[in-house]
Amino acid sequence: MKRRIVIGFLGTTLDQGKHPDRWQRWRPSIALCQHEDLLIDRFELLHSRTHNALAERIEKDIAQVSPATKVVRRHIEFKDPWDFEEVYAALHDFARSYSFDTDAEDYLVHITTGTHVGQICWFLLTEARLIPGSILQVSPPKRWKDGGLGTYSIIDLDLSRYDKIATRFRAEQTEATAFLKSGIDTKNAAFNRMIDRIEQVAIRSKAPILVTGPTGAGKSQLARRIFELKEARHQLKGPFVEVNCATLRGDSAMSALFGHVKGAFTGAMNDRPGLLRAANGGILFLDEIGELGLDEQAMILRAIEEKRFLPVGSDREATSDFQLIAGTNRDLSAAVAKSQFREDLLARLDLWTFSLPCLKDRREDIEPNITYELARHARVSGDAVTFNKEARARYLDFATSPTAVWTANFRDLAASITRMATLAPSGRIDEGLVEDEIERLKRKWTASGRNRDDGILESLFGAEQLEKIDLFDRVQLAFVVAACRTSRSLSDAGRRLFAASREAKSSTNDADRLKKYLARFGLTWAQICE
Repeated sequence: MKRRIVIGFLGTTLDQGKHPDRWQRWRPSIALCQHEDLLIDRFELLHSRTHNALAERIEKDIAQVSPATKVVRRHIEFKDPWDFEEVYAALHDFARSYSFDTDAEDYLVHITTGTHVGQICWFLLTEARLIPGSILQVSPPKRWKDGGLGTYSIIDLDLSRYDKIATRFRAEQTEATAFLKSGIDTKNAAFNRMIDRIEQVAIRSKAPILVTGPTGAGKSQLARRIFELKEARHQLKGPFVEVNCATLRGDSAMSALFGHVKGAFTGAMNDRPGLLRAANGGILFLDEIGELGLDEQAMILRAIEEKRFLPVGSDREATSDFQLIAGTNRDLSAAVAKSQFREDLLARLDLWTFSLPCLKDRREDIEPNITYELARHARVSGDAVTFNKEARARYLDFATSPTAVWTANFRDLAASITRMATLAPSGRIDEGLVEDEIERLKRKWTASGRNRDDGILESLFGAEQLEKIDLFDRVQLAFVVAACRTSRSLSDAGRRLFAASREAKSSTNDADRLKKYLARFGLTWAQICE
């Protein structure tokens, strides 16, 4: 059973009392510890140094009514307890520095009767999950009097009037989204909107997240940043466990993911906990999840839904409570249609799906990523490297041009910057080094493009027949086939391929035009997309 921890202010008015008759009065901090059905293991009592004597008396009184409750007195100072900005900043700092242990402890934030700035700030911090707990509000009994009517203050709760606090909230959200982008000042509007949505989901949900996109688009890096963001908000206690499913094959896949018991198979000399158990309390990132076998997919689905699974060779279930982030560069819907991926698993993953664009679709973000990669090289190597003005302009002009296809996306860019930075004489990348790198990239992309195109077409024509098609036609046809396979219908593919003609009103039937083009090579829509 978890320990119950209460965090709250000393009531400098209501908790007062030096004489024995204080026991006849309602004192919120004392009364809180007297409820038989609310056992408190630790009371984090916040107060200023000027109220040390009162806090010490309250600690002793709590010891009388609830000996099992440990009181921890913590100093917190306000020059003006009615200054919204000052109080929020102090409590925000307290929440950031407090060592929350959500695995072993449940937290309750004590809101006493009445309304003042501190209590409103408690509510805001708890609602924002900067304090991973719940609100605990207490009220006095019907018959309690203190010899007077007392006083009251009206607190304006319209936070929009508190410009500095509103700015701070916006700054925290901006900080979180910048964190997810690794601090890179991206300019692509669609990508920025997606990151904003990911930030909301990451903070508010423990449901699986599916991240799609081509190889090198940054799926693994984004998954790790989501983990670090949630960890900073006290939402995780376990580790980040990353698995490349493409490396898992045969019987070893089951053992690696779900573990095994000693003697489960030849060579199983000891128990193995498995990667799912290693991720308990944290995040499990299954990269290239589309490469998993159907049996592994079935067990992953059960582990997501029930937090239970069966290690290889065991008749006892294991448990693990993790959040799943899955990554893939495949079209999982198409894989479902071909019975290569489980439809029920995709349905479970598809609650939150985010598609990362490739680098060539974010050309406005290439320049800030160049700056980021140079800074990263400096951190790793200890050598600060820069471009000279002409070299930077030449490289950026090439990198953002249609000639640069960036087949491996950000991996290509990172490797390119690293090569130039490593070879830069005296820490300066000059024009000669840039020209050499541009030629290298062009050769690489030309070779990989040929191989990829030939692979697409060989499955349709066979190697011998493919050799009879001109290279010019092969490149164009491979692009058309790829577009067809990612389109919903012949008409959809035609609209994509002939968009400029349609816009200029020089094409009236895109589907028929595409059909005739394919027929030139003896192909049909059904053959391509079967």
